[in-house]
Amino acid sequence: MMRIVSLFLVAFAPLFAPASAQAQEPPPLRLAVARLTHGHAHWIFNRPGKTDIELVGVYEPNIALRDRFVERYGLDPALFFADLDDMLDEARPEAVAAFGSIAEHVEVVEAAAPRGVHVMVEKPLAFAIEDALRMRALAERHAIHVLTNYETTWYPSMYAAREVIADSALGAIRKMVIRDGHPGPKEIGVSEEFLEWLTDPAYNGGGALIDFGCYGANLATWLMEGEPPRTVTAVTQQIKPDIYPDVDDEATILLAWPHAQAIIQASWNWPFHRKDMHVYGRTGYLFAPDAAELRVRAAGADEEATHRLAPRPAPFDDPFSYLAAVVRGAVQVADTDLSSLRNNVTVVRILDAARESARTGRTVTLE
Repeated sequence: MMRIVSLFLVAFAPLFAPASAQAQEPPPLRLAVARLTHGHAHWIFNRPGKTDIELVGVYEPNIALRDRFVERYGLDPALFFADLDDMLDEARPEAVAAFGSIAEHVEVVEAAAPRGVHVMVEKPLAFAIEDALRMRALAERHAIHVLTNYETTWYPSMYAAREVIADSALGAIRKMVIRDGHPGPKEIGVSEEFLEWLTDPAYNGGGALIDFGCYGANLATWLMEGEPPRTVTAVTQQIKPDIYPDVDDEATILLAWPHAQAIIQASWNWPFHRKDMHVYGRTGYLFAPDAAELRVRAAGADEEATHRLAPRPAPFDDPFSYLAAVVRGAVQVADTDLSSLRNNVTVVRILDAARESARTGRTVTLE
C-alpha cells in the first residue's frame, strides 16, 4: 500500500525541477489533426497553459464544421485543408491526431506512415482486426508510433489500482468488472456529425459495444500484463431501436482467462455518465469509482480504505503531452502500456470476437 503514497508525492515533483532543466525544454511538437467529427476533438483546443504542441494543420472537408471550430476557438482558416495528403505535405507535421470515425483510422495511418508521421487515434484503434493488423504493419515498416487515446488512460485511479495489484495486496486477480457509458449519444446531445457515424455500423462497427466496450478491453488487457483472454462471449441488445435502429445500445462482454474473468458492461442506457472499475483478488478487492478516488479492502481489514489521488505528473496527465514526449524520445512506450499498439491490437481482437459472439450467440476462442 506504500506505493499509493508515492502517487501523491510524485505529482509534486515537477515543482522542484531545477531551472536549468526547465530551460532545456524541447520545441513544441508540430501536430496536425485529421477530422473534427469526434466529440473528443475539442480536447485539443482546451489545454490552457500547455505549450508542448503547435497546431500546424487540420484536415476537415466539412466546411460547416470547420467554420464552427474557427469561430469557437478563434482559429486561422489557413490551418484547414480539404484533403488529407495536401495537409500532410504542406503542413509537414511530426504527428497527427485522428478525430474522425473509427473506420477512418486506417486511412490516416496509410497516409501518415510513409511520410514518417506518427499517429494517435481516438479509441478504439479499429473495430475490424484486418484494419488493426494493417496499421501495425505500416507502423513497423515505417518505424512510427501508432498510439490509441482513452480518457481513462489519464485517470490517477487506474494507476493506483495497478500499484495495489502489483503489491499483491489483493492476491491474484480473479474477477474484473468494468463499466463504461452514458445515457446515450443522442440523449446527451452529441453533435450531428458525431452521431451520424457513431450510429453507423460501417463507420463505428457497432454501437455501445465498440464505443464503450473498448475501455474495458483496454484496461483488462493492461491489468493482465498483456495476456489476451482465451475466450470472448458477448450479448448485445437494442433497448432503444427507435433511436438506434442500426446498432446495439447495450452490451455485456465476458472475457475468460484460465484463472480470471473480466465482465465488461458497455451501455448507452446508464442513467448517468460512468467510467468505473472493480477488481477482485483472492484476498481483497478495490473499486475505482472515478478518476481521482480508489477504495481498497485487503485481507485483515474490517472496512474499505478510501484514497483521494493527486493528478498524474506531466506528461502522463494529458494525451497530447504524452504524444509529444513519445515522439521526442522522452517516454518509451512499453508493449503493455495502455496506449501501446500491442495492447490495442489485442483490444481489437476482443472487439472483433465480441461482435462475432453477439451475432452468432456462441463463445469465440481467440487464436
